[in-house]
This record gives sequence, structure tokens and C-alpha cells, in this order.
Amino acid sequence: MTRDVEAAARLCPDAFAKPAAGRTVHAAGWSLFVALTIFCLWRTGFFDLSRLIEGAGKLGWVLGFMLPPAHNGWLGEFGWALAETLAMAFLGTLLAALAAIPLGFLAARNIVPNWLLHFGIRRFLDGIRGVDQLIWALVFVSAVGLGPFAGILAIAVSDTGSLAKLFSEAIETVNRRQVEGVEAAGADRAQRIRFGMLPQVLPVMLSTTLYYFESNTRSATILGVVGAGGIGLQLADRIRVNNWDEASFIILMILVTVACIDWLSGQLRMRFIRP
Repeated sequence: MTRDVEAAARLCPDAFAKPAAGRTVHAAGWSLFVALTIFCLWRTGFFDLSRLIEGAGKLGWVLGFMLPPAHNGWLGEFGWALAETLAMAFLGTLLAALAAIPLGFLAARNIVPNWLLHFGIRRFLDGIRGVDQLIWALVFVSAVGLGPFAGILAIAVSDTGSLAKLFSEAIETVNRRQVEGVEAAGADRAQRIRFGMLPQVLPVMLSTTLYYFESNTRSATILGVVGAGGIGLQLADRIRVNNWDEASFIILMILVTVACIDWLSGQLRMRFIRP
């Protein structure tokens, strides 16, 4: 068997070894990748040992002041701020999902076959989801002022584009047989969508929306730092005045809440996904 392989390799060397030109291109690609990675690490200060040692010392100092975590009598205010953050994530996700359902149908090729209209809706969705929530939050804080309302609008606008795109892709992959069955019974266009498509895509829509709510619970905390209210604003205030024990207490509250939301969201999503 070995002799046969050796004989075949002598007859067709290109089939058993990569050509020299291919090996050179491969080596050049990896060399460029490694060189670019090293340059980025050097440019961002990873090879500055004095800076790393000084930063590690300050980090140890901060961690030392974080222990033990304490609320120092602000537990009620922290709880209210956390509830504001959850409400911000919930309402923002809910508004985004409600807006994304009709937009998702309009962006689906099997619903709107007109190429120009389909292209325009898709680019519009790309435009609003291409701007990060943090940027939207800064814009809405300037427009409507500080507070959770700006955070809700930032989450709703940003997630509308993302959810509509995901919904449209789910609509485009529906089983045509179910739609044709409804059509054969004499259904009009609206009834075909209602009874042929919606039952197929609704579990996907609900599951995706729950996942985004889970993610927005974390994002809403960050939005608070730029003025959108909630627990993020409380955390930023404590860090700004070096109240590290209260900051660590807030971080623990956020971690426990996010873990609970993750678990609850996961359970609900599994119920929707399972047949």
C-alpha cells in the first residue's frame, strides 16, 4: 500500500504537495497577519512594561477598595435604578419588536418582490442598525434630555433595524407548502400571511426578541453611563467620586440580575423553539 502511494506521488507530485507558489503565498499571508498583530499590540501599548506595571498597581489598589461591597444606606435608590434599567430594556425591546414585524415583512423578498423597494427598505434597516446604541443614546440625550426615555428610544431605534432584518430572513425561509395550502382554500394575500406564514415565523420572532431583551439588559446599564438613567448612572457617579465599595455592590446587583434574566430568557426561548 505504501509503495502504491509513493508511486502515485512520483507520478502526480502536485496532488500530494502544495505547489511552491501556493506555499509562498500562504507563508506571506501568515507573516503579514503576525506582523500586523504585533504592530497593533505595540501601537496600543501592550509592550510598554512600565505602563503595564503601573496599571496593575492601580488596579490592585481599586480592587482593594472594592472589598467588602457595601450599599451604605443607598439600597432603595440602587433597587429603583435597577428597576429603571430593566424597564428601559423591556420597553425598548418591545417597541423595536413591534416596529420590526411590519418592516420585516416589507423587507422579505417573497412578500415584496419589487427589487427597488426591497433594496430601499434593506438599506434603510442597514442604516439604523449600523449606528451603535451608545451613539443613539448620546443623540437622544441631546434631543429629549437626561433619563430613561432617551435610553428606551436608543434601544428601540437600534434594535428595530436588527430585528427587522432577522425577521425578514426568517420570513424568506418559510415552507411554501403551508402557504399554498392556505391559498388553495381561497385565502387572499393577507390571509396567506396570517395563516400560512405567521405561524411558522412567530416562534422565531419571539425567541429572537427574548434574546435581544437579555442582551439589552446589559446594554441598558452602559447607556446609563452616558446619561440615560438607571443603574448605569448610579455606577458612573460612584466611580467618579471613588466610592469603590458602593460601585462593587452595584456591579454585584447587575451580575445577579443579568444571570436571572439570562436563565429566565433561556427557559422561555427553549419553550418557543421546542416543537
